[in-house]
Amino acid sequence: MGIYKNRIVVKVGTSTLTNELGKSDLRSFDRLACVLSDIQNMGYEVILVSSGAIAIGTNKLKMKTRPKSMRAKQAAAAVGQCSIMHLYDKFFSDYDKTIAQILLNAEDIEQEEKKDNLTNTFNALLEMGVIPVVNENDSVSYTEIESTDRLFGDNDMLSAVVAVLCGAKKLIILSDINGFYDSDPRLNPEARLIQRIEKIDEGVYSLAGGAGSRRGTGGMKTKLQAASLATSQGTDTIITNGKNPEALYGIMKDQPTGTLFVAQSQ
Repeated sequence: MGIYKNRIVVKVGTSTLTNELGKSDLRSFDRLACVLSDIQNMGYEVILVSSGAIAIGTNKLKMKTRPKSMRAKQAAAAVGQCSIMHLYDKFFSDYDKTIAQILLNAEDIEQEEKKDNLTNTFNALLEMGVIPVVNENDSVSYTEIESTDRLFGDNDMLSAVVAVLCGAKKLIILSDINGFYDSDPRLNPEARLIQRIEKIDEGVYSLAGGAGSRRGTGGMKTKLQAASLATSQGTDTIITNGKNPEALYGIMKDQPTGTLFVAQSQ
């Protein structure tokens, strides 16, 4: 399958969807739904990969800290996923859009028959004008929650897998910083934003720090791994700040925004 020039995948992280108290950031949900709906109205096919189930479930269950046991994490994920989809359905409906939920495990991608069925489902939904909302199936997939080197990371790798699976032209990863820097901007005020990276090599990986925000689990390393996979299959990958979803308008016009990882020619 080739690249669909009007198809994009947008990944949003926990830090964008929640506030400092760990509660749902309703304004972020609303602004994201507005911008993605508007972009679809421009003729683009949009797939949203969303994190946040465990964090939002933790708050909904009134847990004081993120759960540590497997059973509690999976319970929080089940509750949180329900809350997330309710919010997405509410806000996307305000902009006259229909969404669909797709929950994935690693085996859904690794088994050829499941992968083909999944591709057909995505294509059918997009043809119908539906916006698929994708997440890991954390409530049943213990390997994705517990493994230190997970297949999907904090949905960064999942978003890249989905982008490749669906032949997306662009993968946009909405992070809690403006893009990829030559050092951690939260520690170094003189850190420089790198606007364009042609090739992800060891030198680029050496610039990546550790884990990201305390509410999520993904850091810049997982985003680089996701960008490496997506660009190797012909998908441009952009990392930009999720608190400014309006930046997606510029990205659609190929304006410099955040950090662009250039797709390798196929």
